[in-house]
Amino acid sequence: MDTLNKILEFAGLFFVLLGSIFLFLGALGIYRMPDLYNRLQAGTKASTLGAMSVVLGVGLMQPGWLIKLIVIILFIGISNPLSSHALARASHRSGIRPFFKKKIDDYEEEVES
Repeated sequence: MDTLNKILEFAGLFFVLLGSIFLFLGALGIYRMPDLYNRLQAGTKASTLGAMSVVLGVGLMQPGWLIKLIVIILFIGISNPLSSHALARASHRSGIRPFFKKKIDDYEEEVES
C-alpha cells in the first residue's frame, strides 16, 4: 500500500503543477489579449482546465475526498463555459465590438433574421 500512496501523491502533485501552469497561462492571456472576447476565451479555457487539474490533483493526494472533488470538477466543467457564454452574449448585445472587427458578424445576422 505504501507504493500505491506514493504513486497517488506523485500523480496528485503532477496535476496540481499542471493546473497551476494552466492558471498562470490563463492569467497571462487575460493580460495580453486586446479585447473582451479574446480575454474571455483565454481566461475561460485555461481556468477551466487549470482548476479541474488542481482539484483532481488534490483528490489524488487525499483519496477520501475524491468523490466530492469529482462533483466539483463536474460543476466547474458545466458552469464555467456557460457563464463565459452568457458574458460574451451580453457584451455583444450591449454593443461591445471586437478589437479587430471583421466585415461579417455571423451572430448579428442570425439575431436579426
